[in-house]
Amino acid sequence: MNSIKSPNQKQRRFIGKFALKSYFVAAKTLLFTIVLLNYGTTGVNAEPKALRPDIQIRNITNTISVSPSVRIVKDPRNNTLYYLKQNGDIYQVNLGLSNSRPVYDSSNHNLGETQGMAIGPNGTIYLVGNADLVNNQTKGIIVKGEIKSGTEERVWSILAKSAGYPKSRTAYDHRFNGVVVSPDGNFIYVNSGSRTDHGEVQSVNGLYPDTREVGLTACILRLPTNGKNLFLANDRATLKAAGYIFAEGIRNTFDMAFAPNGDLFGTENGPDRDMSEELNWLRRGGNYGFPWRIGGTDNPQQFPNYDPAKDLLLSPKFNAVQRGYFRNDPTFPARPTENLIEPIPNLGPDADNFRDPVDGQVKDASVLGQPFSSFTSHRSPLGLVFDTQGVLSPEFNRDGFMLSFTTGDPTGETLAGPFKDSGQDLLHLNLTKVGNTNYKFNATRIVEGFSNPIDAAIIGNKIYVIEYGGNQGIWEITMPTR
Repeated sequence: MNSIKSPNQKQRRFIGKFALKSYFVAAKTLLFTIVLLNYGTTGVNAEPKALRPDIQIRNITNTISVSPSVRIVKDPRNNTLYYLKQNGDIYQVNLGLSNSRPVYDSSNHNLGETQGMAIGPNGTIYLVGNADLVNNQTKGIIVKGEIKSGTEERVWSILAKSAGYPKSRTAYDHRFNGVVVSPDGNFIYVNSGSRTDHGEVQSVNGLYPDTREVGLTACILRLPTNGKNLFLANDRATLKAAGYIFAEGIRNTFDMAFAPNGDLFGTENGPDRDMSEELNWLRRGGNYGFPWRIGGTDNPQQFPNYDPAKDLLLSPKFNAVQRGYFRNDPTFPARPTENLIEPIPNLGPDADNFRDPVDGQVKDASVLGQPFSSFTSHRSPLGLVFDTQGVLSPEFNRDGFMLSFTTGDPTGETLAGPFKDSGQDLLHLNLTKVGNTNYKFNATRIVEGFSNPIDAAIIGNKIYVIEYGGNQGIWEITMPTR
């Protein structure tokens, strides 16, 4: 997922000029760091459609305002829903009245640009934001709103903030975004995405010579929830010594979720090359390959004989290709010596198309009987939830569900989104553990037609989806129970 501020993205827009202009006026200060937003947003007010007769859908409310909606979460104490705007506004949803009301804003928590929100088992709200600094630097800030004993009043404080670190001033400044709370409430896991598309040098016109990733980027942090004013240095060794690094080799895990068995999973967005998007089983100390392994395949730029002119997986639709970021790169860093963890294979039947690097043709992995790691290129997977309560019917019981943000072309490859794949849908993920090494899963589309769905929450047998596009609706997806 990449920034909405990326230049030269005309070929990536899926909406008319008027709708696009409206989004940019409303969000002119957006620093939203996800590939999906580079692909544009749909201007139409989509009505999602269930692909099974036993799934019902209703619109709860629309959330469109001067700032886009980016997260929806539940308070596990009472199943109250909240949603987050990028400018830091937080709204509480009333499901019975089908409306919402504002409850907190930047005057409470002092964050003016937010990308992540989670609520712990004791009701504490965790917000993840970013702030720009001089010399084209940025820093991450994580705040928490704790409930004052004996009241419902929240006391906001800084849990952690980072040192300044260099942005790349490109579409690939992913920054701090996704956050999830451990089931016991003792830790939060925070994604700090990459500052590059695929590990290329981004020197900001020489301001940061030969700089690719830095200590604070392309990793997942694990922080104690009782922390106060923790300092996150821009140095990987220092972060490791403090116990803050949970996983490395992460391009941009915009969303994470714990499964019923306590395993942590994360969705991963791929680069501006036709390499698949990932679902990963996230484990402490793991390296998930970026930028050497992406989507279960090697990044060719690490090899000395790479010639992008002969690379059939490069499309002129994409910013990194237009700007020549794929290049012969003799100083590309050496691959780590430890084993790199591969994505979870998708056995189909859906979301598993790929472009063959030999002949350039788009093919269906499950039709060919090939495992695939993990989703069709440019789907922008996010909104990951699990039936942790085990209330769904046997077909879905204790399984995962995931959204895909980007509009695709179900019959061709005309858009800068998933090829021969619709996108903007809800997938059922039937995961099976394979020993202690990895999982495998089957992906099946069960709802389609959202308008850039960006996040989801689950309460019992109801999945709540919030959209970034259109009217930014909140949709209630009622799943079959036992």
